[in-house]
Formats: sequence, structure tokens, C-alpha cells
Amino acid sequence: MGNIVRTDNLVHEYERRDEEGNSIGVTTAVDHVSLDVKEGTFIAILGHNGSGKSTLAKHINAILAPTDGTVWVDGLDTKQEENLWEVRQRAGMVFQNPDNQIIGQVVEEDVGFGPENMGVPTKEIWERVEESLKAVGMYEYRKHSPNKLSGGQKQRVSIAGVLAMHPKVIVLDEPTAMLDPGGRKEVIRAARGLNQVEGVTVILITHYMEEIVHADRVFVMDHGKVAMEGTPREIFSQVERLKELRLAVPQVTLLAHELKQAGIPLPDGILTRKELVEAITAVSRE
Repeated sequence: MGNIVRTDNLVHEYERRDEEGNSIGVTTAVDHVSLDVKEGTFIAILGHNGSGKSTLAKHINAILAPTDGTVWVDGLDTKQEENLWEVRQRAGMVFQNPDNQIIGQVVEEDVGFGPENMGVPTKEIWERVEESLKAVGMYEYRKHSPNKLSGGQKQRVSIAGVLAMHPKVIVLDEPTAMLDPGGRKEVIRAARGLNQVEGVTVILITHYMEEIVHADRVFVMDHGKVAMEGTPREIFSQVERLKELRLAVPQVTLLAHELKQAGIPLPDGILTRKELVEAITAVSRE
């Protein structure tokens, strides 16, 4: 398994300007970040607002170019202009607000828009539309107007639209920030399905801790740097550190942590209610 995305000492700075447009300083949004993403994995990049996680996401799709350092997507350097089209084809991006991404009047037309722009033959476009909508569980809505869908359904149509372009990587930039809990679950389930069933590399940018439970690897960002890195269990084992980084630890992890502090011998990094129940049952049997 090679690296599908790699960043080496990536720096992104932007100028801050006052209301008159005068420069009042430079902000470093991404500060010497080096990370490797293996092909076929599900990666989560976590952090509170202003941590640099969304700026990092925009580099993977070459929406932004590095101030310093390098980003490679499938071996292509994103700084080189001749690579831009290829990079954007290989790394698809899903944004926070599905309304900004949906343009068609009918779901299936919207999903076919990307492949059509790429010059994919008509017969193949319809095959891609069908497989992409099925992959996100939205095939039965193919004739619907996107305006009539819920937020979670719209976001799944956005994901299908990116998937129809056959990218190797899908970057989901806070895709659930505007959704209710039900819609959030739908979208995360769809993202996991793409990874596990379709084999697409998924990079999920989020500030919701419970969304990272199924990731293969997690990078936690703070002030533009990678503050923590590890499996979800390794990350969830460090409750105090997560609190320092102003991240809301899921209630079940917090409860297990507090029970452990109270002297109940529970394992570190409990991720789900089921795990907590099993751990408590095991302790009570001893």
C-alpha cells in the first residue's frame, strides 16, 4: 500500500487585512505539517475551529497552493500548474454546505454533471451515476429534485457527485457541520461504505469526536500543527490532553475515564457504549 497523499513540511500563510484592505500581519494556518495517507485507508483530521484542518483539506484538492513545503497527491506535486486538473480528478472534495455543491434540478443529472464535464461517454456516465447513487444509498431518489431532500440526503448526493468522477481520494471537509444528528450518521455511514466497499481513500475533516471512531488513523490539529496522531483508541485514551485541545470527548469515553479515576479497573480508550458495558460486566464478574 503506497501513500496516496503526502505532505512534507507544509506551510500555509495568509495575509490579514483591515477594512481598508491594508496588510496587518500574517497568519500561519498550517505550520510545518508532514503526514502520510496510505491508499485505501479512512483517515480523520480532527480539530476545533481555527486549528488549520480545513486549510489543510484544501491543499489536498489543490484549491490552495503551499506557501512552503510540498503536497503530493498520487505522486503529483500540487504546486505544479500542469498537475492541477489531474490532482482534482484524483482527489474529490465534498464541502460543508451541500447547497453550494448541488446544481442539477434532478438528483441523477446533478451526479452526472462531473463525469459529463470530464468528457466521459454518455453510456458510461449513466453507469457511474447508478453505481455512485447506490454506493451512498440514494438510488431510489434519482428522479427527485434535490430541493426536496433532507440535509443528510443532499450531502449524500454531493458525495455521489464526487464519487461519479472516480477519484482515488475523497476529502470530506466538515460534511456534517450543518446537519442534524440523524443526517450526520447517514453521511458518516456513507463515507465508511465508500472506504470499505468501494476501496476509496477517505479523508474526513471534522470537529465531532464521535465521527472518528471507525477511522484507521487520526490526526488532531491545533494552531496549524499536528498535536496528536494515532488510532482512535490511542487518541481516546488521552482524555485530559483532548480537553486541553478544547475537544469535546464523547460521553461514553468520558464516563469510562471518570469510572477509571474512581478506581474501577477499566481499559483505556473505550469508544462505544457496547465496549463500556462489556468492560463493566467483565469487572463485575471478577
